[in-house]
Amino acid sequence: MIVGIARITFRLQGNQSLKEKRRVVKSLIEKSQHRFSVSVAEVADQDVHQRATIGVAVIGSDARVLNSVLDRIVDFMESLGLAEIIGHETELIPLGG
Repeated sequence: MIVGIARITFRLQGNQSLKEKRRVVKSLIEKSQHRFSVSVAEVADQDVHQRATIGVAVIGSDARVLNSVLDRIVDFMESLGLAEIIGHETELIPLGG
């Protein structure tokens, strides 16, 4: 079993409040969950209104498939045009034997 995780950092230009930020973050999370059936959550920068960090987790048995899914999720989030991706990292964690 392999767990794939991605940490994606966004710049939310023009946001003037945490309320505006929550709207964008909620949309990114819900659309990604619906499209890919993965776990998605805001994982950092909760009190910063012009930056958001979102974590994504997937589980499976094929590292290539998990890498592909994570790459497609990053591309999808970027294609939504809701925020600019300023960084992302992915990691695959093998579990068990």
